[in-house]
Amino acid sequence: MADIDTLLGRAWHDDAAWDLLTRLTELDERMGGHPGERRAAEYVAESFEDGGVEEIEIEEFEMNRWDRGRAELAVTEPVERSFETLALPYSAAGEVSGELVDVGYGTPDEIEESDVAGKIVVASTTTPPEKGRFVHRMEKFGHAIAAGAEAFVFANHVPGQLPPTGALRFDAEAAAPGVGVSKETGAWLSDYAERGARAKLSVAADTEPGTSQNVHGTLGEGEEEIVLLGHYDAHDIAEGALDNGCGISVVAGTARLLSEMDLDCRVRVAGVGCEEVGLIGAGALADSLDLESVRAVVNVDGAGRFRNLQAYLHGSERVGELAGSVCREWGQPVSFSRDPHPYSDHWPFLQRGVPALQLHSEAPSGAERGRGWGHTHADTRDKVDRRNLREHAMLTALVVRELTRSELPRIDEGELRERLQESDAEVGMRAAEVWPDHWE
Repeated sequence: MADIDTLLGRAWHDDAAWDLLTRLTELDERMGGHPGERRAAEYVAESFEDGGVEEIEIEEFEMNRWDRGRAELAVTEPVERSFETLALPYSAAGEVSGELVDVGYGTPDEIEESDVAGKIVVASTTTPPEKGRFVHRMEKFGHAIAAGAEAFVFANHVPGQLPPTGALRFDAEAAAPGVGVSKETGAWLSDYAERGARAKLSVAADTEPGTSQNVHGTLGEGEEEIVLLGHYDAHDIAEGALDNGCGISVVAGTARLLSEMDLDCRVRVAGVGCEEVGLIGAGALADSLDLESVRAVVNVDGAGRFRNLQAYLHGSERVGELAGSVCREWGQPVSFSRDPHPYSDHWPFLQRGVPALQLHSEAPSGAERGRGWGHTHADTRDKVDRRNLREHAMLTALVVRELTRSELPRIDEGELRERLQESDAEVGMRAAEVWPDHWE
């Protein structure tokens, strides 16, 4: 095995992660269940093999493939005016006419205070800071439809004529049509809503049975393992560089380093499909493994985008202690978020007791809250600094190595439920239809 200092020194000028990111972002699309996603899986497998990962498999799983089709949105009264819009994944097909109502941020309180029954709801992509946790798009949609709304319009809070995308529910057709519009369009719709305007929204989209795939292999030996994963799929409206080309490229770069490190247990390295449409690949992977032998899952979703690493602990203080000690030892800053959430690929593991670490990166000071360029046409490779890919791969490898050496207590189901309830997440998870059935 290579000396750590020598290994990390070589990593400073290793562009393998950048090369994978480039190949992925050159594809026309990587939408879950579509041909481009399959090609992306092959690229990931090639990168893993080049990095020393062994026993690589590409395993198919069933899912519901969604085809975007077309979407149209127009104000019909007091003026007639059409706006650019995008259907949101798993939007139902159909045509809706009705009064526009602006529910602000789309929090449960705002929706409850508004008369949305039979109307077309407009909600912002962001959440007010005083809310505390970020209110997910699926929650806003779920609350609006439960209150009687006929359709949902998701208005970006980031300027630049960037209508956002993002799934309305996981792996199944939603209960109503939903679309995304730009911040600029959202401002017009809010203005028209104040004047009692009416609008017409139509979506022609299809949801039908399909298949996707996971790529995974192993490093090291042992009966127990750490699962290191990132999703390689992306929404079909952009290159998917930030979300999550960066993350899966960091995973590939991490694997190259781990292949030359002493590991105290096996590491399963995985690229999972269909995260953007329901964490379906991660769920299939979790179902295929003996989770009693999985010490922890490290979900790289968001790392590599910005300069400083951010760690979501999802209720595991021990994992946080280990990640923090590694970053301090190597003189690298890391910020922590401790509350669990169910909206990334750690969730199928976490809800079944596996300690989870999600590696993200901290947006620059002054950046607007939310996804930024993610889930829009602007999610392109030029936003990425290849140095962040290298550094985050190095830190991830060092953290994973430390996890292989450590005893990690399982996540207690009751405590996880309590933490989700204390952070006001349960009501939103129920609205989004992601509260686990076995918790009922």
